[in-house]
Amino acid sequence: MHPSIYTAPTFRADPYATYRTLRTDAPVLLTTSAAGAPVYLVSRAADIMDCLRDPRLKKNMYNTRTPSFFERLFIRPLVGSNMLKADPPDHTRLRRLASDAFAPRVIAAWQPHIERIANRLIDAVVHTGQIDLIRDYALPLPLTVITDMLGIPAADHPRFHRWSTNIINSGVISGSATYLNRDILRLGLYLRGHIRRRRTTPSDDLLSQLMQAHLGTDQLSPRELVSTAVLLLIAGHETTVNLIGNGLATLLQQPAHLTHLAAHPEDIPRAVEELLRLCSPVQLVNRYAAEDLTIAGVAIPRGAHIQLLLGSANHDATIFANPEEYQLDRDEAKHLAFSHGIHYCLGAPLARLEGSVALRVLLERLPSLQLVDPVAPLEWRPSIELRGLTRLPAVFTVPTAVRGG
Repeated sequence: MHPSIYTAPTFRADPYATYRTLRTDAPVLLTTSAAGAPVYLVSRAADIMDCLRDPRLKKNMYNTRTPSFFERLFIRPLVGSNMLKADPPDHTRLRRLASDAFAPRVIAAWQPHIERIANRLIDAVVHTGQIDLIRDYALPLPLTVITDMLGIPAADHPRFHRWSTNIINSGVISGSATYLNRDILRLGLYLRGHIRRRRTTPSDDLLSQLMQAHLGTDQLSPRELVSTAVLLLIAGHETTVNLIGNGLATLLQQPAHLTHLAAHPEDIPRAVEELLRLCSPVQLVNRYAAEDLTIAGVAIPRGAHIQLLLGSANHDATIFANPEEYQLDRDEAKHLAFSHGIHYCLGAPLARLEGSVALRVLLERLPSLQLVDPVAPLEWRPSIELRGLTRLPAVFTVPTAVRGG
């Protein structure tokens, strides 16, 4: 078994160099996960696409092995009752029940609200001449959006981020760890109470829509509602934080691209697609083998844990010419930032909209934005699945109207 790539000193700073070596030397590698358990890493885009379409590879590990009593009692009910961890036919049913709430026309209606949030965040710092683009912008924007969509009071936003960060770092959501995380209990208990309140006082928020969604006589069960809400809260802001933060870091390190977008805001949606590819917020997705199979000539035993390295696929030179470069004219349909197949990210329209609005409003309001130290090493969060920055300090010239005020 190969030593874990995740513990290498250089991996967090630049995983793409490691991925490049894997694609050439070991496209399917047996190693250990961040939690120390055996895992097969698949790094080539073509193999990953095949795996994403292979029905023998399951999202829910409990469909490939018998869960322990502890897992059946605690972990499986909460984590295994949403579409992220479900397989057909459960996945098909859960996704259909939630899909109307994430239809593009529904998401597009949130644009004015997202713009107001972005402007409000900039209003809070515009007089200071400095901003931490993660703490002050990339984090609170999608967190506020998804909690507003779910009808969560603003006073609870900070603890929601703390809970979701701890849950992701624990590995419970990914399945790389099966111990009980206290914050997933806290979040689940909070959401149970919120759902009870919504049953007596319905609203037009996303949670109420999910409670009312039905296919004939079928509706989401109370357990599925809580599990789906957990998924939406975590996936609904953590990935977009990283899309905005990673994208801004990339553009600020290459100011000519930022200048181009300021002059041509119509190119911002294409820029978001290229940033999703170049600095993928989601680096990998997990699968579990339901039977013995072979991937790229490597035998995979039943029950094996497999990680499909989406970040590697998005840098595969057989798909993308000069993959380490930012290029606006790429075929945006080829990247796998939102995965592929039946598990293609349901929240992709929301992430794209938030990324485009965040970038456009920032360039409109703070055109002189630049990094405090363009050559300083970036500080990355510890999560292996989600690649994102802990901070991104920047400075700007205080607009004349603000100084005059």
